[in-house]
Amino acid sequence: MRTYQKNLKNIIAVANGFEKADLVFKNARILNVFSEEICCGDLAVANSTIVGIGSYEGREEIDLSGKYLVPGFIDAHMHIESTMVTPFELARAIVPSGTTTIIADPHEIVNVAGKTGLDYLLNATEQIPLNVFVMLPSSVPATPFETNGAGPFLAADMQPYLNHPRILGLGEVMCFPDVLNAEPVILDKLTLCQHNFVDGHAPGLSGKPLQAYACAGINSDHESTTWPEAHEKLRAGFYILVREGSAAKNLHAIISGLLATELPIDRFLFCTDDKHLEDIHQNGHIRWNIKQAIDLGLCPIKAIKMATINTAQAYGLKKLGAIAPGYRADLVILSDLETMQVEQVYQNGCLVDDTLWKHKPHHMIDPRLLNSVHIQTLTPEKLQLNIGSKDHVIEIVSDQIETHHLLESLPGKDGFFIPNQSYAKLCVIERHHYSGNVGVAAIKGFGIHDGAIATTVAHDSHNIIVVGDNDQDILLAVNHLAEIGGGYVVVGNHKIIGAVPLSLAGLISLESGEMVQKKVASLISSAHKLGVAPGVDPFITLSFMALPVIPTLRLTDLGLFDVDAFQLIKA
Repeated sequence: MRTYQKNLKNIIAVANGFEKADLVFKNARILNVFSEEICCGDLAVANSTIVGIGSYEGREEIDLSGKYLVPGFIDAHMHIESTMVTPFELARAIVPSGTTTIIADPHEIVNVAGKTGLDYLLNATEQIPLNVFVMLPSSVPATPFETNGAGPFLAADMQPYLNHPRILGLGEVMCFPDVLNAEPVILDKLTLCQHNFVDGHAPGLSGKPLQAYACAGINSDHESTTWPEAHEKLRAGFYILVREGSAAKNLHAIISGLLATELPIDRFLFCTDDKHLEDIHQNGHIRWNIKQAIDLGLCPIKAIKMATINTAQAYGLKKLGAIAPGYRADLVILSDLETMQVEQVYQNGCLVDDTLWKHKPHHMIDPRLLNSVHIQTLTPEKLQLNIGSKDHVIEIVSDQIETHHLLESLPGKDGFFIPNQSYAKLCVIERHHYSGNVGVAAIKGFGIHDGAIATTVAHDSHNIIVVGDNDQDILLAVNHLAEIGGGYVVVGNHKIIGAVPLSLAGLISLESGEMVQKKVASLISSAHKLGVAPGVDPFITLSFMALPVIPTLRLTDLGLFDVDAFQLIKA
């Protein structure tokens, strides 16, 4: 209390001009998200807090003549695990491009390791130069039609975490049929978090079911792929999270619709959901969402509001998302507003430079998070797929994570499916409990030839998922994953081309971000050389083929799953 009052006394004195600020940005063009103006003046910082805008003196002064100061960017929904690096390495990757705050849903690692995984992420996001807020995962597992590692994560498991200062509410409610049917397990979670923010996940939900989903207390949705879908959800009161990740690219459709209708932007936020380090390295993080929206014709100030104050106000992040007295000094210096070229970033009043990353905090890793791949010996017979005159086929949709459900005649021999130029074999192998479960299906549009791609990153239960055009390469890829304890692997012409070990829960590497980025970029290039189609991210697209809550056809370790009918397809 005394420390707080001492700091408060100091910043009031500095704001009044009675004392010098710690830091003053002189002659800046300051973006005011409240008035939607560019105000010229000095910005004073003391005790990591913005204390005033006007004319100030500081112990340190930086002339920003001609440059813009905007608030630090916020990612409204993302999965740390999807970047495949530790939180510290993630901060190193995204903070330099202007992202100073993320809202993370840890359901990936919680599906694998339960509370042990959640505790790791909460611990590993302490004392890093990135504000990390966390949603409690609502759908672990996403459905009962798959096998996850940790079993169910129930309301009773969540309750002890609600008082954590960085827990904001309930993560994306993917089991929307359970909500619509008022199933007790999800009602317990919604009741527990009734006074918190609740994220949604309702692809294609419309009409009365959408109204019922909103009535359940769900506040947002990030699964709209078209403007009409986003518009209907907006009318139902949802915050619309405009997603632009590595595989799911929904920004163009939604922003174009928003511009055409000239509707208010205050309920629209930006998120990445799942984005590779290589894409972050090339384009930046949330700044890329802002830049894309500006290129489509959205006013730069409005685009920046969607990445800052809109998200802060939606999730109740006080003192974040704006440049105003009393707000945290998370600041981005831009050369101009059109190109969104980031020159410097200040997080919590500190310049983000090379010296900031030298002080890497030590976070203990529970041994239970290691050695997480447990499979029975896999034989070619386990990979066989019986075929008839017409069979169910998963068809890839370019630049999306939705799929089409086809009924087509498959190539084969002796009554079994044989991949060709059009159809590859997709397999999901349970890797948590030695169960021996294997799901097999035909997939169209992936485009792989003379090889296989496999990973333990398979949303959301994270079993092994592999795609290939021959069983020999599929078996080689799966067995190599077991040897390295999980990760990514590419096989071509019966040889291992490359791999990225993800030794922490089969999801996260313990190597540096630069090393992971370099290895993943190489694997992606190798995968495309094997014929993986443009518009298909070889790993992220593959990882979503096992998620049974996104339309229309998926594969789990228990078999083919019809998302529209919400049931397994009988063989």
